[in-house]
Amino acid sequence: MGIGTWSWGNQLLWGYNEEMDDELQQVFNLCVSKGIRLFDTGDSYGTGRLNGQSEKLLGKFMEEYARQNGGVYPNIGTKFASYPWRLTVGRNKACDESAERLRRPVDIGQIHWSTANYFPWQERVLWESLVSLYKSGRCRAVGVSNYGPQQLRKIHAFLQDNGVPLASNQIQYSLLSRTVGEEVKEVCDELGIAMIAYSPLGLGLLSGRYQSKDDLPKGPRGFVFRERVEEVAPLLECLREVADQRGKTIAQVAINWCLCKDTIPIPGAKSLKQAEENLGAVGWRLTMSEVEVLDLAAKRVPRELVQNIFQTK
Repeated sequence: MGIGTWSWGNQLLWGYNEEMDDELQQVFNLCVSKGIRLFDTGDSYGTGRLNGQSEKLLGKFMEEYARQNGGVYPNIGTKFASYPWRLTVGRNKACDESAERLRRPVDIGQIHWSTANYFPWQERVLWESLVSLYKSGRCRAVGVSNYGPQQLRKIHAFLQDNGVPLASNQIQYSLLSRTVGEEVKEVCDELGIAMIAYSPLGLGLLSGRYQSKDDLPKGPRGFVFRERVEEVAPLLECLREVADQRGKTIAQVAINWCLCKDTIPIPGAKSLKQAEENLGAVGWRLTMSEVEVLDLAAKRVPRELVQNIFQTK
């Protein structure tokens, strides 16, 4: 399991403010001390003037933790946004800027999203950039995000022809977002690519915190949840039954389900309470029968969560 840092700097969706930074440092410290070795970020994480804030915070937190604990560093996977002006191998500049914010080299450099759905001619440039980043040593490994089975095969073949291994594909995957993920997982397994599962708690809908339309988060998530909270209720009840039998929380069971599917979930954590709960999802496994029960309950939910608009086929 890793930890996602989408919320670190995002005011619009996650209500970030800079007063949270002290607790976020404690979140980072706790996770690393408990064996978490992957943190996920992106150069576009952070809204408005806080653009890049997630990377900046990770850089600061890593330095502080290393100063107190003898140079322990986790792996950092960052994503380079596929902005339309990134049309040349000048993407190297984007990686260098991320490394500057992180205060260390990038471990896993990833294309944040494919342009195949709207600017297919830009795709080849992005792929060439990954080759350059890997061969120049700017990234120890390269990966992609939001790539469907067809596009994943294409980029894997391109990189392989250029002597570059494709390490990972990051995709929305949870009990509320299974169909595309299962198709992608088959290709990942075939080609030896790790599948990183973002939003393993369905943006928080699978956390167990939201039980009715009267108890929803503010902002865009609340709007989405209002349309889904009632139809997800039977799945949450199934999760609760498994959680009670296991002495776990609903969120821990939902994350563990992703682990049982042989993916790397990266739940977010912007408080110590959330971090501690996430950590309780590792070190054990659901039984095959428990996974099957959850699979069946998930299939009965009328609609899955909408995929990322950049998700390709």
